[in-house]
Parts: sequence; C-alpha cells; structure tokens
Amino acid sequence: PDLDHAGCILFWGYNPSVSRLVHATSTVAAVRRGARLVVVDPRRAGLAGRADHWLQVRPGTDTALALALAHVMIDRGWFDEGFVRRWTNAPLLVRSDTGRLLRADALSPSGDPDSFVAWDDVGGVPVPYDPAVGRLVVDESHLALFGAREIATTSGAVTCAPAFELVASQCRAMDPAAAEAVTGVPASAIEATARTLWEARPVAFYTWSGLEQHSNTTQMVRAINQLYALTGSFDVRGGNVGFTAVPTNPIEGAELLPAEQRAKAVGVVRRPLGPARFEFVTGEDVFTAALDGDPYRVRGFVNFGANMVMAHGDSARGRDALTALDFFVHADLFMNPTAELADIVLPVTSAFEAEGLKIGFEVSEEAQSLVQLRRPLVPPRGEARSDLQIVFALATRLGLGEHFWDGDLDAAFRHQLEPSGITLDQLRAQPAGIRVPISTRHRKYAETNGDGTPRGFRTASRKVELYSEVLLDHGHPPLPEFEEPLTSPRSRPDLAERFPLVLTCAKSLHFCETQHRNVASLRRAAPEPQLEIHPGTADARGIAAGDWVRLETPYGSVRARARFNTSLDPHVVCGQHGWWQACAEIDLPGYAPYGPDSANLNLVLRQGPSDPVSGSSPLRASVCNVTRLHTAPALAQPSGM
Repeated sequence: PDLDHAGCILFWGYNPSVSRLVHATSTVAAVRRGARLVVVDPRRAGLAGRADHWLQVRPGTDTALALALAHVMIDRGWFDEGFVRRWTNAPLLVRSDTGRLLRADALSPSGDPDSFVAWDDVGGVPVPYDPAVGRLVVDESHLALFGAREIATTSGAVTCAPAFELVASQCRAMDPAAAEAVTGVPASAIEATARTLWEARPVAFYTWSGLEQHSNTTQMVRAINQLYALTGSFDVRGGNVGFTAVPTNPIEGAELLPAEQRAKAVGVVRRPLGPARFEFVTGEDVFTAALDGDPYRVRGFVNFGANMVMAHGDSARGRDALTALDFFVHADLFMNPTAELADIVLPVTSAFEAEGLKIGFEVSEEAQSLVQLRRPLVPPRGEARSDLQIVFALATRLGLGEHFWDGDLDAAFRHQLEPSGITLDQLRAQPAGIRVPISTRHRKYAETNGDGTPRGFRTASRKVELYSEVLLDHGHPPLPEFEEPLTSPRSRPDLAERFPLVLTCAKSLHFCETQHRNVASLRRAAPEPQLEIHPGTADARGIAAGDWVRLETPYGSVRARARFNTSLDPHVVCGQHGWWQACAEIDLPGYAPYGPDSANLNLVLRQGPSDPVSGSSPLRASVCNVTRLHTAPALAQPSGM
C-alpha cells in the first residue's frame, strides 16, 4: 500500500499497531493530511479508534460484507468503468449452459478456440478477444457489462451474459440489509463506507492473518480483491503499488528443483491451487503426512525458529506428529515446547549477533531504495550461528556447496548485490545503508511488450479475472460466494447450545507471537493470559473483571484472565495464543503446553475444517463457551525453559 499518497486507506483484518509499526505511523500521518481510514475488525483496536468507518464484522463473515460493499458500488455506478472494461474480464461472455466463457470457435468453425467473446453494444454483434494480442477489434467503451443475450453458436442458440452481469447478480443477493443480518454491520454503515471508498480514491489496501485463518479464506480474499478492483486503484500512485526494486541477482534456486520432485509437494494433490503449488506446505498437511503417511510419510524435518506446537492449531497433534518423525532438527535462540521434541537443537544467533543483508524495504518508494547490511553489535555466545551460516554449512557438508558459493556467505552477498552497483565493503563502511536511485512506474499492466502487445496480467486472459474458469475447472465457485464459517453457532446448531459464543483471537501488543513472555519489562505490562469479553456476557456468567475463567471449545479447555472490552460484540470473545514461558526475574509462572491447566489457545483449536483451496486453518472463528473458575488453577513451570 502506497500509504504516503493514499486518499483512502482500507485495513481489513489487520492491526498495524501490533503487526507493522511503520504502517501505523504512516497511516497516522496520512489521516492528518486528510486521508480517510476504513478499518474492518471485530475489535475496536489500534487505528480502528481513529477510523472514519469501523466495521465490526462478525468473525468469518467478511465475504458477505465485501459483496455488500461491491453491490452498493455497482448499483450506484461507483466503480472505475474504464479499468473494469479494459483490464478485467468483466465484458467477456459466460455461457449459461456450461458456466464457461464463450470461445470464438463456438461462433464459427474457423474461430480461434483460445479467443474469448464479448458483446459490442454499438454494433449489436459478438466480437472476439484474442489474449495473445490483448486487444479487441472495437473500442472497449462499446462492450456490454450488463444484460443477457441469445448468441447463435454452431450448436444452436445459447443464452450468454457478460461476466460483470454475473458479478452484479451475485453481489445483489447480498445487499446491505442482507449483509447486516449476516455480519452485524449496519446497512447504513455499509452504504456510507462504499461512498467513501469511491469518493476518496485512490484506495490503499492491506490485510494480514485476520483474513488468512478461516475455513472460507479463499472466498473472503477473492470478494475483497473483487471490491478493490472496482476502485481501479491497483498500481496507481496512492493505491497498491509494485514499487520498483533495487536490481539484484536472483538467488531462490527454483530452477534446481526437478519437475518430478516439485510434484511431490505435500498437499499438492489435495489442493492443487493451494500453497503446495508454490512448494509451501501447511501445518495440517505436514502433521497428516507424519502421522498418517498421506500422501507419504514425512520422516525428517529441519525447522528454523517456528514454535510449531504453540503457533499452529491442534497443538497436541502437532506434538504427536513431530514425535513420530525419525529425525527432527530445530534451530532457535531459546528452548521452547517445539525444541523440546527435537533430536538436535542448534543454537542460533540473535539479529544483534550476526550480519544480515536487506535489499529494499517494501513499505514505501523511499524505503524500497535502501540497501542495508546489518552489522553485529556483540559477538555470538557459545556455538551459536546465524540461520544462514547453518544453512550454508549444512549444504556444504551434504555435497551441495556448488549451489551455496562453497559456504562463503560474503561471496553469496556479493553475487546478489552485483547488479545494484553497491559493494559489500561499501555497506560495511556505511551501516545506516545506501540508497539506490529508483523510480516507480505505475500502471505497469498497461505498458506494451516488445511486439506492441499490452503487458496485462499473468492470467490466461491477461486480465484481472473476476470470473475464474480455473477455479470452476477445479470444482470451486467461479465467483466469490459467502459461506458461513464451518465452525460457527449458525453452521453447527448441534453445538450452539453448549458453545453459544464465537471465539476469535488477536496478537498481544507486548509480545511477538509465542516469544518474549520471559522478558520482565514486557511481562510486567501483561503478566497473564487474557480473554477479552463483553461485560454483559461476563455478568450473565458471574464473571468479574480479572477472574480466572475457563475457555471451552468442543476440543477441550484452557484458562485465562477475564478482561472486559465494551467494544466487543456480546456474542464474541477474543483470546491470545502463545502463552507458555515463565519469567523468573519477577516470579511469574509458565503454563504447560498441554493439559487441563494449559493457557495454550491453540490446544483447543483445530486445523480443520480447513479452506478447500488454500488449506487455511479456522483459528479466527470457532464456537466456545466461557465459565468462571471457582478455584485457583495449578500453575506449571515447564521444564527446560
């Protein structure tokens, strides 16, 4: 997000005050100069208190909210018609009989099977669109966006409609009144926010794990991206921009992975469009492979700093999966519940004990121009090495040194830096960093290639695909659809009486994920795990502020201190993950990762039912109940901490 030049900033499921302070400070500066701010969050946290519109969405119903906002914008004509016509597949015709995009070969035996078809409203005829050329034979302003038409094909007349007509129809079914019943956001607030998104453009947008941890994440993100496309703010100054990067040599090494090995990525068969397509693996799939041998048994694991049993849902299953491995290596600064399960623990340096190269900081155009080599402030303790030193040393010992500059980190840095014109010696002499003159180009999709064709987007149509045949071909909706969270009181009425509340979670301001509760200055500010609850909800359960409470889900219970939050919906409670460390300096206890007296939120959350496309775990919207603990819980001091 180009926050420095935005007319409107949209944060959805993202609180930069606890996630990325540079975004928070840039947003405050933008608001002071007159930018509008929209925050979508179940909690009135961080910058939500300064927002022009704070939309308190029921956890997991964000798709409905995005569709309703899009409906208002389409219904009022508040969308960038030029961008939608030219750079999305909105004008392309969709067949009513197959749900697929109409191809030119359906109009004539000589038609190109790779060309799509749109309707020319001026000429009253279908016109082909060849993605290889990236242009139509008529001006885009002539193309129909609405209405259905009978198209004569080689197999008879077929009713077809522009993709945008289907988008509009889908959004119309979730108008503001319908969305209010689903999300809890007032229809009037939806109308007002849609107006702001249109009138205060360009819109800079950002999201984070608040949207990424649901059973319906893919539909949420698609619906919000569809809404964002309507603003026409992509890759324009003040919108969401691909800032020009400092030139470097690529070092990822993707070309070293053979296709047959890439096809073995865990999870790629089950979810071919998901993270495994890019060789990323979900925790759920790793645990399943280790325990059940599906698709094959994972036998070894090398883990750099991820406290998996505390940071992923279903902690006990994570423990069992890591225990089932033949060999498990963990690299970290401190012992933790995950490290306790490893065969070998490798000590790692902190950021203050080793060099680190950062080429460009992507938060702004100015920051992107900075190249910095972080210098160590103190020598490493004991045998600790940096992550990079460990990787390079292991690669060399395994006979892969030729791909890792024979273990020479300096040589690797020099190779990476070479196109930038900056040397390693210069960076060591200037620890504040060196700026490389770069200039951001906007609307790069509109640039032309060497053959004169427009660059477009990396899709089959070269356009933003509001209507997705790729998803349709894999059995998923071609347009974003609202689906009730699979673990909510509405979708699970069989659980609603016992678990009537919705459990969501958020990061603590004072700690970094599962770390640092052993730091006295931080722990003094937040001495115990907390569960945010509305005072009325607490009063109905006989809970006073500060009471120990038991948080129960269908999978078990954990404990926390009740903290009242009047801004929460009375049907929603908000927990914190990551509690295990003791703080000996101020005599505050740790908490067992497992068992009835645990404070580990992920112990009572599951990784399923996960999103069918991405495999995202439903950690942000689950059923639960809260009761007062009438006796003081036993406190644990985890061993080896």
